[in-house]
Formats: sequence, C-alpha cells, structure tokens
Amino acid sequence: MTRTVQCRKYQQELPGLATPPFPGPAGEEVFRTVSAKAWAEWTEHQTRLINEKHLNVMDPDARKYLTEQREKFLSGSDFDQAEGYVPENKEK
Repeated sequence: MTRTVQCRKYQQELPGLATPPFPGPAGEEVFRTVSAKAWAEWTEHQTRLINEKHLNVMDPDARKYLTEQREKFLSGSDFDQAEGYVPENKEK
C-alpha cells in the first residue's frame, strides 16, 4: 500500500515519498509533509534554477538560496522563476 501524506503544497492527501530525500531534520520534514508529486516538481524547478542562474551547488550561498527557494516552492509561497523559461504546453 502506498504511503500518503497531507501535502503542504497541495493541501490534500497524496502519495508520499518512499524515503527522505536527504539526511537530517529537514529531510525528515519533507518526508512527512511533502507529496511525491510536489517533490518531483521541485526537483525539476531546482534543475532549471541551477542551469539558468549558473549556480554552483558547492557554493554555500547557492545552497542557501536553493534551500530558501525550496521552502517557498513547497509551501505555496512566491518563488523565483528561471528567466526565459516557458512551460511547454502539454495539451496537444
């Protein structure tokens, strides 16, 4: 049976992640409160931010920025977009 969580992004009960996405308390929090759907969307968005903003994930400032953006994204707050990104129209 699939594990479900009350997703903080979508405010509904959805399938959760199989394991915490990273170690520590923040990873456990994501595991308990974020759906697999929201996490997959975040990882796609994070990749766009890294690529478009030329972030070096080894840079502590870049990691801090991504952590802030992750919290905003998963909480439904306003978050930064990648400049020039246009979502593809999936209704074809």
